[in-house]
Amino acid sequence: MSSSQYSPVLTQELIVEILSRVPVKDLMRFRCISTWMNHLVFDPTFVKLHLKRSSKNTHILLTFRDYENDESRYCAAPCSLQNLLHNPSSTVDVCHRFNHDYTILGVCNGLVCLQDSYRGDEFEEYWVRFWNPSTRVMCEDSPRLRIRSSDYYYPYLFMFGYGYDDWSDTYQVVFLDNKSQKMEVRVYSLGDTCWRNILTCDAFPTLSLHGAYVCGTVNWLALPKSGSGYRWENVTINDLEIFSYDLKNEKFSYLSMPDGLSEVPPDVPVLEVSKGCLCLSHHQGTRFVVWLMREFGVAKSWTLLLNVSYEDLHIRVLHGLPTLPVILCLSESGNVVLLASYDNAEFILYNKKDNRIERRELFNDDKFYFFSYDYVESLVLPYRN
Repeated sequence: MSSSQYSPVLTQELIVEILSRVPVKDLMRFRCISTWMNHLVFDPTFVKLHLKRSSKNTHILLTFRDYENDESRYCAAPCSLQNLLHNPSSTVDVCHRFNHDYTILGVCNGLVCLQDSYRGDEFEEYWVRFWNPSTRVMCEDSPRLRIRSSDYYYPYLFMFGYGYDDWSDTYQVVFLDNKSQKMEVRVYSLGDTCWRNILTCDAFPTLSLHGAYVCGTVNWLALPKSGSGYRWENVTINDLEIFSYDLKNEKFSYLSMPDGLSEVPPDVPVLEVSKGCLCLSHHQGTRFVVWLMREFGVAKSWTLLLNVSYEDLHIRVLHGLPTLPVILCLSESGNVVLLASYDNAEFILYNKKDNRIERRELFNDDKFYFFSYDYVESLVLPYRN
């Protein structure tokens, strides 16, 4: 027999199965092997299969604003959970610094949403674009939203959010057009030619900078029962709710605060996402408190994640309260949390089970607005294929 009869032959189906487990960086290099390989890498079916495999290897996208050389720019650094926990300073040092003044709205399936703007004397314009850090592909600008600055006044502001609807397989940017009387919810889906007006409701103050994406919804901290000209010191715990917009059903609802939050914190709480769950952080006296909604939409699933004094965190309190620390990630066990403290300009690795600091690392005090997102390396295109 010829030696070729002993050569193993891989079917195309098996090759695809193997390649669906290969890192994005290698797949991008493999595109030059053949025309078939080049087409496969961005084939919609293969992209979804690869994403399904990659989702089991969750990474973190660390973002922050850098004020280097009197020029402010957002930076982004994809990294593994372990690297961020053990080497946060090194992660910051190898970040990608945008050469344009984008704002990062969020991350879904490895696709980052960037917001840009232009501010004139009477009008402001806003638009978005999508970027895949793994493939380094970025799309063109979306259609522009043009608004008149004089139509808005505190506390009635406009807000953005970003999420993914798996039912329609669309990446959507939500714009809360919040004026003094009515609020319009507008949506732009990747590849659309315009922003769609979805619904209208009574206007109310929204407190979150950007919407938090969880389980097909985008969420903002809000005061739907407050009238105009509210003062934070007059807000009651019953006034504070979460405005939740459902991407699939194009409807909104309200979520309640944790039962354990019996009084309004001295400063506005921060709503974000940690381990795929809504996360609420706030001051409580001289303590830093964090709640996690374990099951989205279920009020009783709010769980106390962290309740630690600033003294135990070695965060100095000179006058009033410190700047609220930021949770960057949790260990797989949930016992160790990585915090960023602006007052100390340092990362704090805190073991909440043993109530001790495992490590502290300084970062340059010209870095602010640290944020982190669950991130997967994907082949998802920032435009319609």
